[in-house]
Amino acid sequence: MAMNAREIEELIKSALPDAKVVIRDLAGDGDHYAAEVVSESFRGMNRVQQHQMVYKALQGNMGGALHALALQTSVPD
Repeated sequence: MAMNAREIEELIKSALPDAKVVIRDLAGDGDHYAAEVVSESFRGMNRVQQHQMVYKALQGNMGGALHALALQTSVPD
């Protein structure tokens, strides 16, 4: 069963409460999303570490209920 954008956002925000999260459904099928996540928690981390934090927040759904996620992460300006 596919995840919806709200579920993805809620999982990310539960792990990164300060995060600004924008989710877009890329294909309209509930399986392919793009996420932009901006969080102070990422400060001092490289891009791989930032992405690992987001994937951990998704609690194992990546590759299962969530088929594809184009991910952009950054710290606030």
